[in-house]
Amino acid sequence: MNYTIANLIVQLFRIYNILVIIWCVLSWIPRGSGLLDDFRSAIGMIVEPWLGIFRRFIPPLGGIDFSPIVAIFALEAIERLLLAILL
Repeated sequence: MNYTIANLIVQLFRIYNILVIIWCVLSWIPRGSGLLDDFRSAIGMIVEPWLGIFRRFIPPLGGIDFSPIVAIFALEAIERLLLAILL
């Protein structure tokens, strides 16, 4: 049972990490109108609250936002902590 929950936790964190990466890649594409912007907005509604936590502490350096990198590292740390507690 614990391994099933652990696998679920791993998969959920992996999906969220992938969403953060997709959102970062989409942020490099100029905004237009259409399906891509709707997709970007939908992902933004999911990842922006998490990234916003880190943006308060990490200002952009040279116009580059490093908060997604720190957010992914934090997700990895939380995942490992949860798995250590569970297993």
